[in-house]
Amino acid sequence: MRLRRTMMFVPGNNPGMIKDAGIYGADCIMFDLEDSVAITEKDAARFLVYSALTTLDYSPAEIVVRINDLSSGLGVQDLEAIVRARPHVIRLPKTETAQDVIDCEKEIERIEKEAGIPVGSTGMMAAIEGAEGVLNAAEIAKSSKRLIGIALGAEDYVTDLKTTRSDGTELAFARGMIVNAARAAGIDALDTVYSDVSNEEGFLAEATIIKKMGFSGKSVINPRQIDPLHRLFKPSDKDIEKARAIMEAIRDANARGSGVASLNGKMIDKPVVTRAKYLLELAGLEEEAEEE
Repeated sequence: MRLRRTMMFVPGNNPGMIKDAGIYGADCIMFDLEDSVAITEKDAARFLVYSALTTLDYSPAEIVVRINDLSSGLGVQDLEAIVRARPHVIRLPKTETAQDVIDCEKEIERIEKEAGIPVGSTGMMAAIEGAEGVLNAAEIAKSSKRLIGIALGAEDYVTDLKTTRSDGTELAFARGMIVNAARAAGIDALDTVYSDVSNEEGFLAEATIIKKMGFSGKSVINPRQIDPLHRLFKPSDKDIEKARAIMEAIRDANARGSGVASLNGKMIDKPVVTRAKYLLELAGLEEEAEEE
């Protein structure tokens, strides 16, 4: 398991933000070579991100780089440089089909072999940003063993739907498809950004919804959004105590040679145990992150 509560966007053409990206405590840092970089600055941004990844230490954060889509001709150039810099994850934008992931993976594998990098060590994330991609979410999520997660890109998606961002109604179907596809494939689901950084109440309201839906975390565009999101995703002391009691009841039942366990007069079935284990693992990771 790895915490992915926050994935902070960092423009690939901003030296100051790139230099300081590791100080804010985001679980994942995503250096962007795509939408935040003007076409005239693509080469400079690629070189800047490559240099940062090969000279700066951002640990313990997971390092993600969003490349340009392969059809633009820029995506392969991005991969040629960035894969050699050994990020944890390559984020593929505008993923519409499983074939998009497969095509990108082939390029990554070729570069890994050329550079002497262990094949398969570069992870991938697919960003779903259109109606077709949403409908193909299940196939996309299972298209490669490299995939650590799939993410929703809302701005392009609502444009594709010929609507705009509002109270989240327009994203309900896409969010449901993406989180179910991700969980069925055993990978993480990341929600889209909340762009009004001055509206913490609205940000937390949206984050509360996606947490209840089962998302692993959310993309953020400002460091001020990181701590509130981490606090929201942190398991409560009451939940942790209950999870520990469930696991203790299971251990007691096993010690007695009984296949039946109960807690406070209620039977404990397999889904309850699975949830308890997951929550305790998550709490352990939270504690490690806080110590770091």
